[in-house]
Amino acid sequence: MRRARSAVATKPRGQKRSGASGTPVVASSGSSNSRARRSASKAGSGSPDVRGLHLGEQRERWETFQKRQKLSFEGAAKLLLDTFEYQGLVKHTGGCHCGAVRFEVWASADLHIFDCNCSICKKKQNRHFIVPASRFKLLKGAESITTYTFNTHKAQHTFCKKCGVQSFYTPRSNPGGFGIAPHCLDEGTVRSVVTEEFNGSNWEKAMKEHKTIKNMSKE
Repeated sequence: MRRARSAVATKPRGQKRSGASGTPVVASSGSSNSRARRSASKAGSGSPDVRGLHLGEQRERWETFQKRQKLSFEGAAKLLLDTFEYQGLVKHTGGCHCGAVRFEVWASADLHIFDCNCSICKKKQNRHFIVPASRFKLLKGAESITTYTFNTHKAQHTFCKKCGVQSFYTPRSNPGGFGIAPHCLDEGTVRSVVTEEFNGSNWEKAMKEHKTIKNMSKE
């Protein structure tokens, strides 16, 4: 059963898990930024190699692109990777209420939301869309996250220790991905929302009958 909900026009702001708990770890950017600056400096000094890449006839274009965009080598590479690796997707950003937990996720601007009625989802109104772990990045707040599990302990119900908000979690249906709460996204990147009711109160039967949900965390 489906019901369509129009999304509020929502200010654009759009790693993988580490550890047995399923809680992602924030990647440190300090050392990588430092390396990027050194690489950019090396590129401008006349060396044909930029961070191990031989750019050939494209070297001058690359340096010009970096200067125009005011980007480090790593920043330019990230821009190009985001553009081509995630074609058709947009970068959403979001987090908890107090701001201790922040994340970014690449997903469609048109979200497919699951509204589950299992014992815990019913109590906390857990509506979510599912993405592969590779498309999710915790920006900050690893130390502010705690986890609740029960029964099979496959689902990792992660939430902020300070404000109690669950902005994402690891669903039992897709242990290799993340379930993202659409109501915890920043405004500006969601175009539309379609909500599908999932009969989690009879979880095994619902999973067996559903044709797509178990594969939603796959690339």
